[in-house]
Amino acid sequence: MAEAVFRPPRRKRRVFESYDSPFPVDVGGKDFRICQAEIINNNVIVRNPEDIERLYNKGYFGKGILSRSRPVYSISDPLLVTKWQGKLTSHLFYLFTRYQCRVQWAKSILQQQGFDDCSVTKILENYTKPLELPFLEEDGAEQTGNSCNRMGPNTELSRKSSTDTGNVVVLSPENQKEGYKKVCLEGDPAFDPVAVCGSKEQEQGDLKEIAEVSCQKHGFHMHCSCKAKESTEQRSCEMIKSKECAPEYVLVQEEEGGSLCPGDDSAHAQENLVKKEKLVCRRNPFRIFEYLQLSLEEAFFLVYALGCLSIYYGEEPLTILKLWEVFSEVKPNFKTTYMAYHYFRSKGWVPKVGLKYGTDLLLYRKGPPFYHASYSVIAELVDDNFEGSLRRPLSWKSLSGLNRTTVNASKELMLCYLIRPSDMTEKEMSTPECMKRIKVQELIVTRWVSSRERSEQDEL
Repeated sequence: MAEAVFRPPRRKRRVFESYDSPFPVDVGGKDFRICQAEIINNNVIVRNPEDIERLYNKGYFGKGILSRSRPVYSISDPLLVTKWQGKLTSHLFYLFTRYQCRVQWAKSILQQQGFDDCSVTKILENYTKPLELPFLEEDGAEQTGNSCNRMGPNTELSRKSSTDTGNVVVLSPENQKEGYKKVCLEGDPAFDPVAVCGSKEQEQGDLKEIAEVSCQKHGFHMHCSCKAKESTEQRSCEMIKSKECAPEYVLVQEEEGGSLCPGDDSAHAQENLVKKEKLVCRRNPFRIFEYLQLSLEEAFFLVYALGCLSIYYGEEPLTILKLWEVFSEVKPNFKTTYMAYHYFRSKGWVPKVGLKYGTDLLLYRKGPPFYHASYSVIAELVDDNFEGSLRRPLSWKSLSGLNRTTVNASKELMLCYLIRPSDMTEKEMSTPECMKRIKVQELIVTRWVSSRERSEQDEL
């Protein structure tokens, strides 16, 4: 058996961020914070935006449920952001398309719940009615409350353009705190669009409708029977609930009637028609939230090794032993994969799920934003004689195919053998303390090329 040759990781050509920290804990303990997660459908989910940012930026734990890796899902359209930049308080809003699709989604769910077409139309028209729009003056200064009060209920920003319509700008949830300091959309009658556009009775009716039709699972404001079922297995902070239940204000880009340029004849009238576009402030009837999903290995590492995460099932936090038991039931090979995860994390690697390459783990240096994965790892639990019931016994044919797939992706295949002492009992394996007696043997699989071997022998 030849000695493995270490190959340096391949750094990505374009890196748009700086390295912060390997773990979401500080050495001095000054900024120590215990994040919260919950188990939903056998998955560990983090919902607090501050916890999401901390866990991913410091150690690259988890992935966004709507994003490729980093939880940066945004319904914003960069082209619209550039187009309307300087005309809006852009730090408060997302820009995204397909507003009518979200209205149709909300309409279909209401119809499935037994509402007739008349009631559905009335609810959606009342909820998505135009509201007042905060905007900036030409000199860039933000308008005050008095200027907002002079605006009518259907005040829009107009702009000449020839692009498509139906695009939307949405109030950013993570920037709501900052937004309330500068442009308050709720609470203050001077700025509250509901208070300006309608009477107090109408506002109370809207709030009543929202309270009756609130559902967090489907991401929009409607009554759903799943809320009672999920109340027994979900725990969320009141702050998170208030953010999710609060209305999301959007700016719909709509098209006004066109006008003809002077001096045009009838033949070219249609070609010279100038489209005018406007932004109308409305409420989003179908909200979508992105959470951070942790793998079972990542979640247990944060609880057991770092102590910076608390996982809830229902209303009670789970202990380390309970998590070890629950995760082992959910994933039969959890003990094996976690031991390998714990080992490589302790060595400074960033392990991620290797499902797309047919392995257990992918090893990154620093994190996925900086380097490509160096190794694809298969973990196996064996005894002192390297014997045992292997999770995935490999034939020469399957091993060759897996190695070829790994090499084509510029990675190396590693077999990680977790050596368990012969005298270790099942009772000892029922606690994570069993890892103290586990030894690790790494084996890198490479393809032997006969022609290359002969050339090297001839050189010697």
